[in-house]
Amino acid sequence: MTRSLLMFAVAVLALFAGAGDVLAQDAEVRGIATDWQWGFQAEASPIMADIHWFYDVILLPMMIIISALVAGLMAYIFIKFRRSANPEPSRNTHNTLLEVLWTGVPILILIGIAIPSLRLLYFEEIVPPQAELTVKAVGHQWYWSYEYPDHGVEFESLMVDEADLEPGQPRLLTTDTQVVLPAGTIIHFLVTAEDVIHSWALPAAGVKTDAVPGRVNDFWIQIDEPGIYYGQCSELCGQLHGFMPIMVDVRSPADFEAWVAEQQAALGIVPEVELASTDQD
Repeated sequence: MTRSLLMFAVAVLALFAGAGDVLAQDAEVRGIATDWQWGFQAEASPIMADIHWFYDVILLPMMIIISALVAGLMAYIFIKFRRSANPEPSRNTHNTLLEVLWTGVPILILIGIAIPSLRLLYFEEIVPPQAELTVKAVGHQWYWSYEYPDHGVEFESLMVDEADLEPGQPRLLTTDTQVVLPAGTIIHFLVTAEDVIHSWALPAAGVKTDAVPGRVNDFWIQIDEPGIYYGQCSELCGQLHGFMPIMVDVRSPADFEAWVAEQQAALGIVPEVELASTDQD
């Protein structure tokens, strides 16, 4: 018995000792999961930063304390009330103080979780009025299409087959066209679907919203650091559910404007500024 407990303790210590290297990877790699990742992806948005805080400061300590308390109580019961120490078992059936505690303490724990949880949900759900850009994502079987109604730009985004991947491009996550967003900008996302329920999820940004046919759901997103961020459809939507990834290319505001101009030129769209200048002439 003692030897088994010792081996278990050594295994747990080794697990947590090895977790440090994996935790360090999270801070270095953004936008994609890493091998043997421990915990969430590194936060890339205010929403994900709040999710990290809620988990690290509220949920994880509570889980550790509750697990340690329950394990300690079980160990105490196993030792104190083992058959050799108690050949004549107790006949007690009620303990008022104990029953009040095991009812009241869980209620207090749930209240302690509910208050910051509701605050986080409100922060995620309410789109800030200062959103500067609107993007619409539409789920199809089995790919995504995107629209930028403020700029008249729209395109489809399909997964790149493994045989066509370039060096460094992740399998099952790379798309032929990417969602391009300006860094540090609050963006209002509209999400819907053409056929069945899909789900637009980008873990590093802390967003995941169902795309429901006949309904438009929305959320907001703000990614502060330029780079490539990956996500996937997170709703089981059919045969090729695992083959409709999300690839977001976050650029500086100036590079984003250049990309918009390039897309508009390819589609033959004349920007509103040029139209206004022509009307004045």
